[in-house]
Amino acid sequence: MSDIIQLLPDHVANQIAAGEVVQRPASVVKELLENAIDAQSTHIKLIIKEAGKTLIQVIDDGVGMSVTDARLSFERHATSKIKAAEDLFQIDTKGFRGEALASIAAIAHVELKTKQDSNEVGTEIKIEGSEVTSQEVCVTPKGTAICVKNLFYNIPARRNFLKSNAVELRHIIDEFHRVAMAHPAIKMDMYHNGSEVFNLPIANHRQRIVNIFGGKTNEKLVPVKEETDLVTISGFVGKPEYAKRSRGEQFFFVNNRFIKSAYLNHSVSAAFEGLLKDKAHPSYFIYLSVDPTSIDINIHPTKTEIKFEDEHALYAMLRSTIKHSLGQFNVAPVLDFNRDSSMDTPYEYKSKMAENPTIEVDRNFNPFTSDKQSGISAASGKHHTSYKKDAAGSWENLYVGLESEMAAPKSIDNEFSSVEFESAEVTGSLFEGEEKVIGNHTTYQLRKKYIVTTIKSGMVIINQNRAHQRIVYEEVLRNITMASSVSQQLLFPLTLSFSKTEIALLETVREQLENTGFVFGALTMGEVEITSIPAVVSEKEVSILFEQLLSDLENEVPDTGFSQTDVLAKSIASSIAVKTGVVLAPEQQQYMANSLFACTEPTVTPDNKPTFITLTIDEIDKKF
Repeated sequence: MSDIIQLLPDHVANQIAAGEVVQRPASVVKELLENAIDAQSTHIKLIIKEAGKTLIQVIDDGVGMSVTDARLSFERHATSKIKAAEDLFQIDTKGFRGEALASIAAIAHVELKTKQDSNEVGTEIKIEGSEVTSQEVCVTPKGTAICVKNLFYNIPARRNFLKSNAVELRHIIDEFHRVAMAHPAIKMDMYHNGSEVFNLPIANHRQRIVNIFGGKTNEKLVPVKEETDLVTISGFVGKPEYAKRSRGEQFFFVNNRFIKSAYLNHSVSAAFEGLLKDKAHPSYFIYLSVDPTSIDINIHPTKTEIKFEDEHALYAMLRSTIKHSLGQFNVAPVLDFNRDSSMDTPYEYKSKMAENPTIEVDRNFNPFTSDKQSGISAASGKHHTSYKKDAAGSWENLYVGLESEMAAPKSIDNEFSSVEFESAEVTGSLFEGEEKVIGNHTTYQLRKKYIVTTIKSGMVIINQNRAHQRIVYEEVLRNITMASSVSQQLLFPLTLSFSKTEIALLETVREQLENTGFVFGALTMGEVEITSIPAVVSEKEVSILFEQLLSDLENEVPDTGFSQTDVLAKSIASSIAVKTGVVLAPEQQQYMANSLFACTEPTVTPDNKPTFITLTIDEIDKKF
């Protein structure tokens, strides 16, 4: 039998490695940005076309590479970061695997231009599918510029799995955010299809966060700071009142490397226990600095997961540090995180000596004397307080008229004419709500959650929240498709603050929102002005609705107009539907029951959950 095991060709091995490293255009952006940071750059420019499918270009002003280094950088397992196995446990740089550029070059057209400051000319290399097509001298500024064109050109099946440009761009922006927040000392710019998306100047961590997420973010941040032998914790957490339904603004950085950790996320949530609304998630931007030997960052291909040597201690420290910060800045109630400044000694009294108090007694004072006493004591010659005892001679006046009242005869009728009896307290009935009889139908509200009504074969129990979701969902879909919604003009326009990413998401569904009844004023990069809202939405529900909508758009990731319309209708229905615990008038109960059964699909919610159940007479009889 012949041998069947053989070595893979290099180009096949590179494509397999690319499957681990490069999942989408955002993966390429992450690798190239991290290489630029390792090159000690002070200004990095990211240029994107067609959400990275056509072009990804990163230009930096770092140290550059020599001719030999430029050629070797595209070889597998070629790196300048590690030389021995022990170096894997003392990593303080980004790219160290030596597979990133080799993997990218295996599935795209790559052009590299680089030059060191000491050289007069640079090097230009062109690679297509792991094959070097040209290498020559070129004129280029100091640093490195790398272009990645036609990603997955030789793997069409992989290219077909990519999402729409809007979705891929959102992933690229997420990676740009993570790198930019970890390195605020580097100026970073981003351009997409020729237009500027971000222009982030050199700043500190707080300024970088505000530049990314908008000016309104500054007032939401509470600083966090703690230094221990195990870890140094710094960064910011969001105030509880600004918590969102989505987990978008949650970032952990370990040694300036973005990570994901459900364990540490639970620690932050535990610190906010009792301060957040239901289903709300806090925002946080936490920077952890630990000894590189105490972590292992080589357990996942994307290096976003890290194994800590002592996770339990880190969990406790992080939770207590955030609790302390929330209390110190008067966000949460505390016993004593700050001393009360009113208890401090005034500055002008700090050099004075304490004086012993003196007590003076008027020995001639007698509180039982009835005559007026002089305000001056003969013994001491000093003023004292005069006391005057009221004469008790008028005590008889207290009993005037009492004898005549006792002598007057009393009649039984007069005695009980003003007696009031307590009304008997009516205990709760089986159905707590009021009842309304309309024809042969009766509606009840049970536990402020269900509406009970009768039908010919028995009775129906309707979940008021789910039923209203179905009613609103179909009404919103009808308004969007027919563009026949009714708006109510606001006396004062509403202004809501959003990040650039959220603004871009709202732009994709702006037309559908306007068809539902929203009228927008200014829509700038950071704020949205709303002048009119749909008639079915109250003013206080607008911010909740948009927050829920953005969360749904990010999670659902719709690609087509129909999907966007469906997500929009579901989000509005979920946000404004009558909640459990709301008391409904009898007319409202009957209207909801009638409206539900007038829907095209009354049996389930937009999320395919049942809206009502029926109990027939036979089923009720079996209970007895």
